[in-house]
Amino acid sequence: MLVIDIKKQLGDLLLDVKLSLPSSGISAIFGRSGAGKSSLANVISGLTSPEEGRITLNNRVLFDSESKVSMPPEKRNIGYVFQDARLFPHYKVEGNLLYGCGGKRTPHFNDVVKLLDIESLLTRYPHSLSGGEKQRVAIGRAILSEPALLIMDEPLASLDLPRKHEVMPYLERLAKEIKIPILYVSHSLDEILRLADNMVLLNQGSVSLSGDITSVWGSPLMRPWLNASEHSALLEGRISELHSDHPMTKVTLNHSQQGIWVKSPCDCVEKGKKIRLRIRANDVSLIKQQPQHSSIRNILPVVIEGLSEDKENDVVAVKLNLSGHVLWANITPWARDELQLDIGQSWFAQIKGVSVTQSDLCSK
Repeated sequence: MLVIDIKKQLGDLLLDVKLSLPSSGISAIFGRSGAGKSSLANVISGLTSPEEGRITLNNRVLFDSESKVSMPPEKRNIGYVFQDARLFPHYKVEGNLLYGCGGKRTPHFNDVVKLLDIESLLTRYPHSLSGGEKQRVAIGRAILSEPALLIMDEPLASLDLPRKHEVMPYLERLAKEIKIPILYVSHSLDEILRLADNMVLLNQGSVSLSGDITSVWGSPLMRPWLNASEHSALLEGRISELHSDHPMTKVTLNHSQQGIWVKSPCDCVEKGKKIRLRIRANDVSLIKQQPQHSSIRNILPVVIEGLSEDKENDVVAVKLNLSGHVLWANITPWARDELQLDIGQSWFAQIKGVSVTQSDLCSK
């Protein structure tokens, strides 16, 4: 586990972070520019030091102002992937990779090369690589150092959109196959939703929210950070059924028998596969009685847990309990008043199966 309790003055910003992160999976650090995300990554890695506090990684003290411990970066066993690849220009790709593992091929060398699909690049120099290829090599070099923690600081920020699309599948594969815990710093919610298991919201140098991504994403405190069109719920489950005649997949939610039919989201449609669904609040409507005939594939029993009005967007956010999972519906104040919605009422949520298609996420 990574445990952080530090303070560092950054100009007018005080980085004051108290945080515990699990020693597995991908933990994303999200915040606007200037929130202190990269500064926090640099403090953890040892590139900069806080004025006071303590940092431990798997019970190993990396920094402790009280006992005057400040381990240098090269002793912390932390891999770091920067926004720019920072490859050695005079080394070929193989040489850059070997630098990460002490100059000799380790038993994991071929596995990492295969994972990142860089075997054909081994004899090339960095100047001949695309931006996406350089980042894949930089990621491979960091992994081959066999770190206790891998920090990725905006690894896609310097890439154009086609290169981002090129690298993202490898990051997703990394999340599934590499057992090293990853701290992923980003201001891109799309990247975080595709990759992260846990999420930290950093605001003006302090932690506003922290926890597993579904609970953080479903928190009302997250909504001000999103446009009304982005308001959504993250639901996790397993593929439980494949329609025999149509490209539709049923996902049974975790800790529940509730199933949701969605258009088959990707290539990983096999029973038992874990999957994450993103359901936008604008795609959820409410109806009091379950209809007998409807083109909508998902009509699910819910209980209203909260009502909050966003006057700026003229929207009422309805927080719904779906078998223990948080679901959101955006409706008009007119609909709220006419239907006389109130906390504790039972309704049915209607979700089109096709409305989830673009947001379905496969995970390990």
